[in-house]
Amino acid sequence: MTGAQILLEALKKERVSVIFGLPGGAILPVFDVLYDSDIRFVLVRHEQCAAHMAEGYAKASGRVGVCMATSGPGATNLVTGITDAYMDSVPIVAFTGQVPRAMIGKDGFQEADIIGITAPITKYNVQIRSASEIPREVKKAFFLASTGRTGPVLIDLPKDTQTEITVPEFPEKISVRGYRPDHEPHPVQVKKAAELLLTGEKPLILAGGGVISSNASPELVTVAEHLVAPVTTSLMGKGSIPENHPLSLGVLGMHGTREANKLISETDLLLAVGLRFSDRTAGKFDEFACDCKIIHIDIDAAEIGKNIAADIPLVTDAKRGLKALHKSLTELSSKKDNTTWMKRVQELRDQFRSEGEVKDSNLKPPKLMKELRSLLSPDTIVTTEVGQNQMWASLFFKVYKPRTFLTSGGLGTMGFGFPAAIGAKMAVPNVPVVDIAGDGSFIMTEQELACSVTEGIPVVVLVLDNRMLGMVAQWQRLFYQRRYSGVELGNVPDFVKLAEAYGAQGMRVQSYEEFRKAVSEAIKSEVTTVIDVPISPEENVFPMVPAGKGLKETLTGE
Repeated sequence: MTGAQILLEALKKERVSVIFGLPGGAILPVFDVLYDSDIRFVLVRHEQCAAHMAEGYAKASGRVGVCMATSGPGATNLVTGITDAYMDSVPIVAFTGQVPRAMIGKDGFQEADIIGITAPITKYNVQIRSASEIPREVKKAFFLASTGRTGPVLIDLPKDTQTEITVPEFPEKISVRGYRPDHEPHPVQVKKAAELLLTGEKPLILAGGGVISSNASPELVTVAEHLVAPVTTSLMGKGSIPENHPLSLGVLGMHGTREANKLISETDLLLAVGLRFSDRTAGKFDEFACDCKIIHIDIDAAEIGKNIAADIPLVTDAKRGLKALHKSLTELSSKKDNTTWMKRVQELRDQFRSEGEVKDSNLKPPKLMKELRSLLSPDTIVTTEVGQNQMWASLFFKVYKPRTFLTSGGLGTMGFGFPAAIGAKMAVPNVPVVDIAGDGSFIMTEQELACSVTEGIPVVVLVLDNRMLGMVAQWQRLFYQRRYSGVELGNVPDFVKLAEAYGAQGMRVQSYEEFRKAVSEAIKSEVTTVIDVPISPEENVFPMVPAGKGLKETLTGE
């Protein structure tokens, strides 16, 4: 078999059904074999979007997403998406073409040192030096991407390794020296954590993306209900507990809910599960939950104590950790009585209940998010772009199930939402997928309308259109005396005409009634629909914690 044939066979053994990418000279032998393969290839219009589609596919399904590009600019165009996956621990495998082995290091046409470039932003990367290496390296790539703290892996394929002929050996299993991804929770630490949790009078749980990636949402809810402990989440953990659950507080942090940001300073015991205490979640590290005991569960030992010190660390994945913790809790006691604490929680809920309420008929993002929620089924997958649109969705769009809210967290990548929506639709084709977008972010990857239309992958794009780079403009309004520099986008494009130019459906709405009608029609459409929703460029997202401030310093806009 040729190296290219070996690669496709190895991908079939990993049950890969779709690849997102764009061809070029250095990867052509693989594409020639792909022509006869059962694996579906989705042709993107920019390689960055191939990586984001692979991310959307992985986040929605829990399986590894796959993207592919040629050498040089094809490979470097993947870098933003790979970095995004690295920051948010998304399991993807990227394949890149490379100049022939004899040309490496000679600055040949479309040569780039993609191994050197991606070393800091991948969990593992490798350049194939012989076709015989391909089976093991592919097996290793999928193993590393999908286990432990999941993340991106890159395999670089010199062109002549794709045409080299060899007799392959496909390994059934793989082991990597020094790599132990399955950490069982230490029983002594588990018991200590359970005993400490039962002493807390005001317990609070903070759930991160690790809860979702390890499919630990049922265990999270079980532990929360046993402790009668309210649950707040990081942005990546949104959906790990149904946000209509009586114990749900919504998202914590820079654009967290008022009650979550308030209660984090009142708790005496914090159980943090599957998160890294990012600055956007924790605010000022030295002021975060400083008067409470902290139990930190995370699969990555490097995250324990990195930003916030833990009194009791548990190095294990969220599912194992929460299961073990619940077992220990039930052995030690029945369900706790936290009546006084829950009264305080309800008091704050009642105090802040009017957050985001609209008192006029103009289109306001908080109300639009609530209207959208009422129109969509609990299974509907929502992606977001990055900016004000993302924060309005985080604050006011309630999520009921894990893997139905997909967003860019650590890197904050504008342009993420639309290609991620296409990837999610490929992963879960029987549910609607809606991208909550801002005009500035959507413009960055709108060319994938061509991909969604020609490939027959219908999604809905909801553009909150303020003709501004909204979040930057908000900061300039609040902190730079309204000196708008580099944020005004002008009155272009016409999103309805843009959609129609690509063969998609375009709509513009001017009222809530028109909005409801457009969304209802769009989610039933067999072609991608762009809904243009004009909003005021003066709209701000509140609550908000200014950069570098603690969570106690939340701005409300009042």
